[in-house]
Amino acid sequence: MNPIELSVFSSRMEALCEEMGAVLRSAAFSPNIRDRLDYSCAVFDSNGELCAQAAHIPVHLGSMAYAMRGIVSRMHWAPGDMVILNDPYLGGTHLPDVTLIAPVFVQEALTAFVVNRAHHADIGGETPGSMPISRSLAQEGRVIEPVHLMRGSHMDEALLNALTSASRNPAEFRGDIAAQMSANRAGSARLAELIGERGLGGFRTGLEALNEYAEKLAIDALRAIPDGEYRFTDFMDDDGQGNRDVAIRVCLRIQNGHVDADFAGTAPQVPGNINCPISVAAAAVYYVFRCLMPEQTPACAGTFRPIRLHAPLGCLLNARHPAAVAAGNVETSTRVVDVVMGALAQALPGQMPAASHGSMNNIAMGSDEPGNRWDYYETLGGGMGAGARGGGLSGVQTHMTNTLNTPIEVVESRFPVRITRYAIRRRSGGGGSRPGGDGLVREFEFTGPAQVSLLTERRSHSPWGLDGGGPGKPGRNRCRGQELPGKVHLHLEPGDRLTIETPGGGGWGK
Repeated sequence: MNPIELSVFSSRMEALCEEMGAVLRSAAFSPNIRDRLDYSCAVFDSNGELCAQAAHIPVHLGSMAYAMRGIVSRMHWAPGDMVILNDPYLGGTHLPDVTLIAPVFVQEALTAFVVNRAHHADIGGETPGSMPISRSLAQEGRVIEPVHLMRGSHMDEALLNALTSASRNPAEFRGDIAAQMSANRAGSARLAELIGERGLGGFRTGLEALNEYAEKLAIDALRAIPDGEYRFTDFMDDDGQGNRDVAIRVCLRIQNGHVDADFAGTAPQVPGNINCPISVAAAAVYYVFRCLMPEQTPACAGTFRPIRLHAPLGCLLNARHPAAVAAGNVETSTRVVDVVMGALAQALPGQMPAASHGSMNNIAMGSDEPGNRWDYYETLGGGMGAGARGGGLSGVQTHMTNTLNTPIEVVESRFPVRITRYAIRRRSGGGGSRPGGDGLVREFEFTGPAQVSLLTERRSHSPWGLDGGGPGKPGRNRCRGQELPGKVHLHLEPGDRLTIETPGGGGWGK
């Protein structure tokens, strides 16, 4: 393929994924998918190798790229099928992230897969929002091993009913699953059109050329990192079960444009839910190195071929079943980014930013009262780390998530909650010649009884500054005038106010 043809082919593949996302958002019922955009869409080849993805959620996309080959190889596929899963140990991330996979057949040959992953606000966890302060996977909700939801275009109604009944909001769950199915149908149709225009051979030739081009760009970019070994250690605040200062260690071995990320020395898995499957750790590693590549680098399997990682089985980043993982996907993945960037700051002085706020600041809430069951989940932004080229942005999501905030009007119109304050947390970013971004303040007043679970980080270990810059302020959680731990479950009454102050980003330069 000549360069113009390759560029058009790459853009069409990416646009296909973007259209899948637009369909999913338009058809979804829940604020989590429709308003916060907590979903991701991608295309894989017949072997489960990544072909293209939209600019959605890095932790979703990287983990799918790492794990999809194993998922598709264990299933039998036929036209009209769709497989559903959320098992973190069989290709998922954490239980609220539900994945739907649809095969694309051309001339009776299995040619590709279209896939989407969306975060459901409730998957039947022991507390509303399915982000409990858990000690085992079973407490976090319904586990779905890869299973056919549709066979040959025929829905397994018994399976769908069983999954729906596990949710506190069955109608919303069913509607969101229907939206995910619609997104896959749209992706399948567009992909079939593209293959019809190019022919099956032309499509496969295009994928081969795309991967070769991406691998070349990736290696060229990674050759800019001096060969050597670079180490860094950072810590999780706690696991919610009394274990504090949980270490994550990395040794990056760089040689001639190839990277080996070795997490030997990382703490063993813990009783609390900050453990994660290795696919989530891989997503964080992929993300950091993708940020070093040229903007035009395609997101396909070739992009990640020069990158390998190792995490000992049984450690925090490669937990054994059935360890709890609810916060591993959202909190630990973010710390892996900090650790890898901290190591790269030694290899590329002056080119890496300081640590960002380092937490998705998860809030899950709802009620199990008969006749008044509801559930809601959101994440909050914070301060971005500063760099040599500029200060950090304030009040934004960073790194492993890419979601919006839920509009106040949506929250207050759907749930017994008022947002009494939503503001920038001034002077929370680290000082320096380039200051870190400021965090947020978001205050909730409850107009009815509610259960609330908080899974937050960087409440004791501040986001670090770089090249002489100061650390960002750690976050704070408060209720009824009292300081709260970073990970806690609460029973609140009407009139209670919960205030979340998110961390600021680290500063850069003296």
